[in-house]
Amino acid sequence: MLPAIAVRDAEPDDAEALVTLWEQMSAGHSRLLAAPSANTARTAIARLLSEPSARLVVGAMNGEVCAMAYLRRTPISPLHDEDTVTVEYLHVSDEARRHGVGKALLAEATAWADEKDSQHVAVLASAGERETNRFLARLGLGQVGVVRFASAHTIRRRLASDQSPNLLALLATRRTALARRAAMLRGAHSPLSGPPGSSLSRPTAPESTGK
Repeated sequence: MLPAIAVRDAEPDDAEALVTLWEQMSAGHSRLLAAPSANTARTAIARLLSEPSARLVVGAMNGEVCAMAYLRRTPISPLHDEDTVTVEYLHVSDEARRHGVGKALLAEATAWADEKDSQHVAVLASAGERETNRFLARLGLGQVGVVRFASAHTIRRRLASDQSPNLLALLATRRTALARRAAMLRGAHSPLSGPPGSSLSRPTAPESTGK
């Protein structure tokens, strides 16, 4: 008997199952973010339910959540007026693979693209996931690039280690500008501050009555 497969939007009650899926997905990927807490995931899921340009969908087999995918509508490029639906964090548990759950998730992404008049679907997948990439290739998805991920701190530290005078000067100028902007924002929120562009001045001392 074939298993019953269903795809739907994630709900806050799915938080624990989704955290488990994230832990499975990140087990072999050192750069993937650590799994969130169930409470953090629950808050994020609730927020996404009211987000018009993004969806977190789950795949269920015989009523049990066993897969997930994050769908986002984004411009296909900075120079085109077309949208694309991007599928990220696509994952099916080992026990549920080869039963059509992954195809069901991509069918939902394609249906959403049609509903929103998006002409393209993109899927982000790890280069090391051979089985996943073969699966995507069979569905007509070709590789167009590589996504690399690092913290801003790591990139900043590596850039600084190049010891390039021009680059170091650029970074120093950027930090100064950010510090100046932060100081201005603090001043704007000060209870003693005036309207933007105004300056504070001491009140004029009253004239002596003896003059």
